[in-house]
This record gives sequence, structure tokens and C-alpha cells, in this order.
Amino acid sequence: MALRASTSRFDPSGAVFALFAAALFVLVVVPIGWLAVFAFSARAGGPTLANFRLLFTDRTFIDPLVTTFVLAVSSSLICCLVAAPMGWLVSRSDMPLRRAVRFLVMASFVTPPFLGAIAWELLAAPNSGLLNQLHRASTGRDDALFDVYTLTGLIFVVSCYTFPYVFVLVANALDRIPSDLEDASAMLGGGAWRTARRVTIPLALPALAAGALVAFLQAMTLFGAPGILALPAGFHTMTTKIWSLFQYPPKPELAAAASLPLLVVTVVLLRAQSAVLGRRGYAVVGGRGGQPRSVGLGPLRWPALGLCLAILSLPVFLPYAALLNAAFSRIPSELLTFGGFTLDHVRFVFLELSATRLALKNTLVLALLAATLGSLLALVISWLSARAAVRGHRLLTFLATAPLAIPAIAMGVGLFLAYTRGPVVLYGTLWILLLAYVTIQLPAAYQQLHAAFQALSPEMEEASRILGASRLRTLRDVTAPLLGPSLIATWCFVFVAVVRELSAAAILFTSETKVLSVLIFDLNESGDLAAIAVLGLTMLVLTSTVIGIANLVPGLGGAEPGLRRM
Repeated sequence: MALRASTSRFDPSGAVFALFAAALFVLVVVPIGWLAVFAFSARAGGPTLANFRLLFTDRTFIDPLVTTFVLAVSSSLICCLVAAPMGWLVSRSDMPLRRAVRFLVMASFVTPPFLGAIAWELLAAPNSGLLNQLHRASTGRDDALFDVYTLTGLIFVVSCYTFPYVFVLVANALDRIPSDLEDASAMLGGGAWRTARRVTIPLALPALAAGALVAFLQAMTLFGAPGILALPAGFHTMTTKIWSLFQYPPKPELAAAASLPLLVVTVVLLRAQSAVLGRRGYAVVGGRGGQPRSVGLGPLRWPALGLCLAILSLPVFLPYAALLNAAFSRIPSELLTFGGFTLDHVRFVFLELSATRLALKNTLVLALLAATLGSLLALVISWLSARAAVRGHRLLTFLATAPLAIPAIAMGVGLFLAYTRGPVVLYGTLWILLLAYVTIQLPAAYQQLHAAFQALSPEMEEASRILGASRLRTLRDVTAPLLGPSLIATWCFVFVAVVRELSAAAILFTSETKVLSVLIFDLNESGDLAAIAVLGLTMLVLTSTVIGIANLVPGLGGAEPGLRRM
């Protein structure tokens, strides 16, 4: 009898901890360990610092370092100058259609930066760009008004797809500032400008600084847009330089050494972001307070809306129009007319281009598996961490969030080095891409579900435990159903992110494991703009459909900031 009672109360949480700790070790520690080993290894064997000496003395590496720094700093400043006023207009003014503007900013997250770069090729290539054609036709001049194949053009395109990060942080910070503080300032004689300078701006400043750091980080680690625009222009960023080191003849030691500075800078910036957002000097003390007070713009209401829509035309309206034009026009570089409308490009992509079916199949299989496995992994780890269910849960938290500090291209290099030799060879299979996708998206999935656990009272779980259920059965039968909307949001977030991912896939793919993003990147090198447009629109439709279906789930709309950020 005692034996049966003891057996029935057996709790496998310790075994679960060991299993998930081992999984995180394989996902995170192994590739980073191999990255460090190769970075300090000579090609002939043995430890060396020669790789780093070359990295910081050879012009072929110094120039990409400088270019990356200029790109990141410039994009960060532009994002702050654009996103901060837009965030204020949406959160604190009576500008019309504020919700529509916020939605359109969120919609720009759905567009992968590499696809945006291709769209701007269609718009602003010096010879064939649609905007340059319109300029020549309207002025009779032969020069190009825009040239996207320059560092300035790259900074512009990257800024178009990184400013939403700053917007989200600033707008959310302004939404949370109660009007009581501003009302108190006004009652004490403070004018509108003094109130903004002494109250509103200081409260929003940490979010703006954090947004600037995020924009810097995104621009620094981005591969797709530089791969589309910088390589044809004849210059490199660090991510494209790392990618080039895997072209024949491959130089994995140099690639590993070039990846480590990105990793170190990313860690430093994330720590800085955490410190900025965690500042106590500008904390709001007190209860919920009143709703944020709208500032009347008077006759500037509609001009402000026009300014916001003009800005949004750069990442959303113009690129989407360019892709639609290229997909359905007989000649992709000419404006679509009624007589020039055709479905030949769609027919070619889906019926004649042999790589399409394989890429779509691989993309869907990997997205479904990564979303499912990543969500389950994040669910269990966030539960163990939020409920402090086992000793060592802080170790799981650290390992689950560590990939946040690893640029995707560095993760791709680490996985390539780890699994191209024994005892386990995964290169050339979908498994290595699955490992990359799950690892890269795990921190975001964990953070969303951990926040959901923090908001969920443990009383129901405690009642289940009192009635004799094990921790795992409680998680399965009680907690997981209560977290249904959050779990669906996390699944959709990972699915969409995997479909868009290019940086790690560009290092790890083979001819048999090519995915949709890599196929688009390859077709851009061959100049098949019509096929690229069709595949790009397919990607946008796929990701938008997933998000749309998810938002139809009861309890999901408006409750998941992580999903809205997509």
C-alpha cells in the first residue's frame, strides 16, 4: 500500500529538467563552443590568434567593419528621428486614423528586409528602377534620381525596416504614461512644452534609448538587405563578408573569427538595453492612473496624418506596389498597364520552375516543425522557470535566452562547424536548419510564454496538485489550456519568423534543403525579378494568412503584444 502511494506521487520534474537542459546544451552551447574553437584555430591545426590579427589589420576586413558601424549608427539615428514623432502622434495626439497608422507600422514587420530590398531594387535601380523611369519621363533628363546600390541606399532601406522597433517601444511607453502626471504639471503652471520637456520626454527617454540600441543591433546583424544591395555595389558589411568566406574556397576559421565580434557587440548592446529599460530614475510610482491625454493638433491634424502615410509608403505602399507590378507585368521593369497584364510569371514559378515546389515544401515542413517544437520547448522551460518547479531553473532561463545575443549568421556558422563532421553529421539535411530555426526563435517564444505564466495565477495549478496530479499532468491538463491564446500566438510568431529567416539558412542550405528565402536570394543573383516578385508575394500571403487566422482565435486579438509585433 505504501509502495503504491509512493509510486503514484512520483514527480518526474527532475528528469524533465535533465532532458531539457541537455536539449538546450545541444542547441546553444555546442555551436557556440565550435565557433570559439575554430576562431582560435589555425587552418593547419593548433591554437592561434592569427585569425583575429588578420581581421583587424587586413583592409578586406577593416572596410566591412567600418561600413557595418556606419550603417548601424546611421540607421539607428534615422529610426529615432522618424519613429519617435510618429509614436507620439499615434499615442498622444488627436490625429485621425491613429489605429490604422499603428496597424500599418505593424504590417511592415511582416515584410522581410531582404524582400524590401528587392522591392527597392525595382523602384530605385539607377537604370531600370520605376521611380527613375518616371523621373526621366517627366523631366527629359538622362540621369538617375535614385541609386539604391550605394551605402546611402542601403542605409535608407535598412532604416525602412528597422524603425518599427523604435516605434513600438516609444508608442508603448507613451501609452503607459498616465495623464495624472501631466495634469499635475499643468495645474502647477507648466505649459505644454515645459510639461513635455520635464515630464513626458523623461518618461519616454529610456524606451527611445532602448529602441535606438535595438535598431543598431538589427542593422549590424542583418544579412538579407546588404546581400541584395551591397554585393552588387562592390562593398561588404560584416555579415556579407562572413557569408563570402563560405564561398569556394571556404575559410571557416576566418568566418568563425569574424562572427565573434558581432557576438560580443550584441551581448554588450543587449546588456545596455536591459540597463536602460531597467532604470529606476524614471519609474512611474503609483496606481494605474488616468488614460493618456490627447493633445489637440488643430489644423495640423490632417497634415500630420499625411506625413505618417508618406513615411509608411516607403516600407509598405511603394514596395508592395513594385512587387505587384513586377509579378503581373509582361516586363517587370515597366509600369503595369491593362494590356500588359499577364499571369505568365505566376505560371512559370509554380508550374515550370523546378526549385519552387521543393523550396515551398521545405519551408512549410520546417516552419511547422520549428513552431511546434519551439513552442513546446518554450512552454515547458517557461513553466519550470516561472513556477520554480525544479532546482536549476535559472540555468534553463539563461540557456533559453542566450541565443538572443547570438546573431543569426553567427549561429549558422556555429552549426555548420559543429555538424559537418562526426560523430553527428547533419549538414545537408533539414535537421540542421530545424536546429537553427528553433534556437534562433527560442528566446522570443520563451519570453512571450514566461510573461503569460507571470500573469496567470497559480491557484488552479495548486488545486490540481492537491488533488494528486503530478506537475506534468497539471501542466498538460490545467496550465496549457489556460495559456491557449498565448501558446497560439507564440506558435504563429515562430512560424512567421521561420518563413522569413535568411541569415542562418544562407550558410546552412544545400541544393536539396533550399527554402523559400534562399530561393528568392538565389534568383536575385540571376536577375529574375518577375519570379522573385511572385515568390515574395507568396511569402507575404502565407505569413499574413497565418497571422490573420491566429487573430480570429477568441482571446487572442489585442492580448498578445508578441504577435502584434510581427
